Amino acid sequence: MKSHTVCVILLGAAMVVSPAALLAQADPMGPLPSQAQQPNRPGQSPTTLPSMQDSTGRPNDTAQEMKDKMFLRKAAEGGLGEVQLGKLAAVKANSQDVKDYGQKMVDDHTKLNNDMAPIAGSMGVMLPKKMAKDDQVEYDKLNGMSGDDFDKEYLVYMVKDHHEALREFRVEAVSTSDPELKAAVDNGASVIHLHLVTGAKLARAKGLTIPDHGSAKPAPPSNN
Repeated sequence: MKSHTVCVILLGAAMVVSPAALLAQADPMGPLPSQAQQPNRPGQSPTTLPSMQDSTGRPNDTAQEMKDKMFLRKAAEGGLGEVQLGKLAAVKANSQDVKDYGQKMVDDHTKLNNDMAPIAGSMGVMLPKKMAKDDQVEYDKLNGMSGDDFDKEYLVYMVKDHHEALREFRVEAVSTSDPELKAAVDNGASVIHLHLVTGAKLARAKGLTIPDHGSAKPAPPSNN
């Protein structure tokens, strides 16, 4: 009888403890039980999980507002990269055309970032202070190059980078419901498109093949 009583007590304790134990073993990034079991009511925005939010997220942000904020951060980060790479090209490029193109990147992307900064501020977005890691890698690579090889590498990267940025700007332009942000994005898309066309033209003048999808590989280093 005593052993039977002990088993019953232990079984009861396990039944009490098991929900907490299960939660402790669950994926820490997964939804809470209340989120997983309760479907969204009609007219209610889908629940945004913490793992999908960046540091700018607010509890009442809609999914689109979160996308707007993520776009602003990424656009600013990309703009910083264009400015720093442009400064490098304005100094190190071999041809005057590429030097001028680099300076235009500095001027235009500085203005685009300045135009979007107040919008980001009104949304509570903390903008990055330095370029993205892939831009930093490219900057370091270009910094070790010179002559025509520098020009070709820089132009290929600009075409690829602006092609990707243009796609992101166009997606944001049709998805955002914020009129002020949309106006800034539309303007940015026009500027980026011009950069893409000009960069591709300069690249082709250097003998580079620029596919329609915007990606390209630089020509082999010259022997000069």
